[in-house]
Amino acid sequence: MPAPFMSSEEYDERAHQLYSEGQYDDALNVLNEGLALYPHAVELHIGLGYARLAREEYAWARRTFEEALILDPEHEDALAGLGETLLKFGQEKAALKSFHRVLELGYEDDIELMLQIGRALFRDGLVSEARQYFDIAVRRTPDSAEAVALVGYAMHRMGDDDAAITTLRRALQLDSDHAEARIYLGNILYDRGDYEAALYHLDRSSPDDHWDELGIWRLIELKKTIHRLADHDPDLKKWEERLAELAGEPDDIDEMLSEIEQRAAEEAQSEARNQLELFGSMLNGLVDSRTDRTRHRVMTRDGRPFEGTWEDIVQKMRDSNLTFAGRSTQDFMLNEARRGYSLTGILIPTGDAESFIKGSADAGLLRILK
Repeated sequence: MPAPFMSSEEYDERAHQLYSEGQYDDALNVLNEGLALYPHAVELHIGLGYARLAREEYAWARRTFEEALILDPEHEDALAGLGETLLKFGQEKAALKSFHRVLELGYEDDIELMLQIGRALFRDGLVSEARQYFDIAVRRTPDSAEAVALVGYAMHRMGDDDAAITTLRRALQLDSDHAEARIYLGNILYDRGDYEAALYHLDRSSPDDHWDELGIWRLIELKKTIHRLADHDPDLKKWEERLAELAGEPDDIDEMLSEIEQRAAEEAQSEARNQLELFGSMLNGLVDSRTDRTRHRVMTRDGRPFEGTWEDIVQKMRDSNLTFAGRSTQDFMLNEARRGYSLTGILIPTGDAESFIKGSADAGLLRILK
């Protein structure tokens, strides 16, 4: 029988390279080929588990990691992989036990493994548990910008923004090119109303550094407001192109919903005009008699009050934002609803001023005082 072309270590290295390039299907094929020749190679089983995890084949990933642990019950990568997979099934207690076993075996010096476990816990919302592993990494390598930044993210998620800002600035002192930390810091500063500092950091990122729309929307808004750039300024083009890339093409459902919303708005406006023409004098009298009762007062998250009818408030909010000078209130509401969704994941209606303001209040973007 001819000798195999590659050793198990070579299969593992080849699969790892493909995995690092995001070619999970090809990595899976290489690992299966290697396991056909070397069925007891624990590293190939572990690699297969991570490839299946990346492909979101969680049941298969769990089984594969468990097979690896039969071959080597104390393999740190298999324990970490199994823990990460158990989180996908909501088995937090079992996952934490698997992760803790890695510590018991003395792998605190494996910084990448500590960060891997911490990230898995962080993604699952177990932030305080994640921070324990990030803190271990920082204690072992205090000059690691990545480890320090992860501690900063955890601080922010745990509600300690002052400490998060200090920690993220320290991460940037260690590595000024750490784009993720810079974007995260910029967003925290924006939320605190420190807009010039937020722009300072966001403007030092590149479009390709961003993998969600929030930071780019904020950067464009700040450039228009602070630098007074026009809508079609060439400096904004690369950012708008990246936004388009991240948003992707609208699907049929998005287009259908957009058409329905536009049609409903047009019908509502037409009906309102007819009603005003028919009952003009009576309506004016009613409005005059109820002026005190139809006035409202809201306060935005940065403490700015606005008062008037729902329509007055939206117009005043628009006029206070130099970015929307001369543009319609509908444009303003659509942009704010999009920004609000990026911030909170809550859809804010834009069909009329009252629905928009009440939806913004439900999303926590402002408070209705009256």
